[in-house]
Amino acid sequence: MTALNFGEVRFDGRRWHVKCEPQVRARLKRVFPRMPQGAADVIQLLASPENSRELLWFLSRYPMHLEPDVSSMLGVKAAEHVHMETSLADLVAGRLPLPAFELAKPPREYQRYAAAQLEIRGGLLVADDLGLGKTVTGICPMAVPANLPAVVVYPAALPNHWPEKLAEFAPNLRVHHIRKGQPYPLTKQPRQRVTDLWDTLPDVILVSYHKLRGWAEVLAEIVQYTVFEECQQLRNPDSEIHRACSHLAAHSRLRMGLTATPIYNYGSEFYHVVNPLIPDALGGYDEFLREWCIGGGGEKPKLKDSELFGGYLRREGVMLRRTRKEVGRELPELSKISHEIESDSSVLAGITGDAVALAKTIMSANESYRGQKMQAAGELDSLVRHATGVAKAPYVAEFVKLLLESGQQVLLFGWHRDVYRIWSEALADYNPVMYTGSESPNQKQAAKDAFVSGASRVMLISLRAGAGIDGLQHVCSTPVFGELDWSPGVHEQCIGRVHRDGQTEPVMAYFLVSDEGSDPIVSDVLGVKREQIEGVRNPDDNLIERRDTGGNQLRQLAEKFLRDNNALPDVAASTPIRKVLEPS
Repeated sequence: MTALNFGEVRFDGRRWHVKCEPQVRARLKRVFPRMPQGAADVIQLLASPENSRELLWFLSRYPMHLEPDVSSMLGVKAAEHVHMETSLADLVAGRLPLPAFELAKPPREYQRYAAAQLEIRGGLLVADDLGLGKTVTGICPMAVPANLPAVVVYPAALPNHWPEKLAEFAPNLRVHHIRKGQPYPLTKQPRQRVTDLWDTLPDVILVSYHKLRGWAEVLAEIVQYTVFEECQQLRNPDSEIHRACSHLAAHSRLRMGLTATPIYNYGSEFYHVVNPLIPDALGGYDEFLREWCIGGGGEKPKLKDSELFGGYLRREGVMLRRTRKEVGRELPELSKISHEIESDSSVLAGITGDAVALAKTIMSANESYRGQKMQAAGELDSLVRHATGVAKAPYVAEFVKLLLESGQQVLLFGWHRDVYRIWSEALADYNPVMYTGSESPNQKQAAKDAFVSGASRVMLISLRAGAGIDGLQHVCSTPVFGELDWSPGVHEQCIGRVHRDGQTEPVMAYFLVSDEGSDPIVSDVLGVKREQIEGVRNPDDNLIERRDTGGNQLRQLAEKFLRDNNALPDVAASTPIRKVLEPS
């Protein structure tokens, strides 16, 4: 009897190309719903270990022709998934002993566990609670010589964090800190191929995300293990930074992303953070949007079910998330207090004409103005948020004075230079120091030292510079948000500067909110964005009300501004605005 053959499978190094009979193709599409559902005769399927294992299973029911090398590769990739799945199960069940990872100070067991999972999976998103020592988790694999040279990519706001931690936990490693954006020799040996100089290369190379743009190709030649500190930096796929990080990651044998806040906005960002760490773990981007997200067009794609997605990431070993309670390192209580303050209406009145004109452009029904709408949205956001910050600034300073006079040291978070200036003048008696995007690394370190020593009672710190700074928790338990960010992840990172290991006092985080300007809309949108990340990280605690804010956040801001100024005759009212700052 002639052996059945329903088609042919080829391999291009990245995808399986399946050409088969129509009825078999229909069944194949039901097995692989992520694959294109069009009428093409040849179906392409990403050659991930999981897909390869399922294709091998499918071929046992519908045999097809494979060249010997293709058949061998399919078996290898399918076996990778079996081995990975079995090893993860053994790790979870405690059947695999954890490596020691010998460091100058012994790592905690949960830090060693993450490093062991990295070795199994090849890539890992470590999303542990703020302050649980993710940096040490990232250092653990560096104790294995085969994982060196290692490259650590860090935000520019954190120039001193990794050198300090490496000196503390791995002082024997040779560390080189890249200080220039253009490549230069990493060894003093005579010029020759860099791969011939393993013994003279640094063990660990530290480079900022911005400088990596000029170094990605050079470092890709030598890297074995890459750490992306605060890897939410990867969320923008159209940036040069993302392209540089993806290139480096593709040449790394091991890749670890560290962040307690993997996304800052909507759930679709997860794909761009995860894909460089574990390529194709979520399929192609179109597949990810189709299977996991809703929205699109004028709206940012959101996760359909964030709890289900978070469970998938854990089950597949893509993400590891431990809370303080789970590892027995609970902190004093954290309270988030939304406090309404006054604002100077004259400041907002001064921008009314320009803001109304921009808002009308945004709300226009004429699609031919789409480019103008996008530009107007950015300008309205900048105009109204700046005016809101300036209008609130004197009243924010008065509130902070009350805290300072009660004996507290305060971290005061803002965004605009004009706002910092008002705060600095009003709080001059308390010797305010600055930690924003304008200071050099040495100036930032001096500001931190002054605050920790008590020479300064208040630190003015940029909202987006609040990730990764350590040491402030020993002297401060009072963060104050004088301006708001669109992203709840940014606020969480800011609070994490004081609500972390070493904190002995209850932390009181104050959000100072005006009932005018951009604050009401920003507060409302924060609740929607928080639901996206909380369902993934903490499904059991995700009790936030699910709601639709009625579309693009800047469109809401435009609509509110027109309504407040009686200039909204032809636009239907949207969802009522709720001035809510969601608690975690």
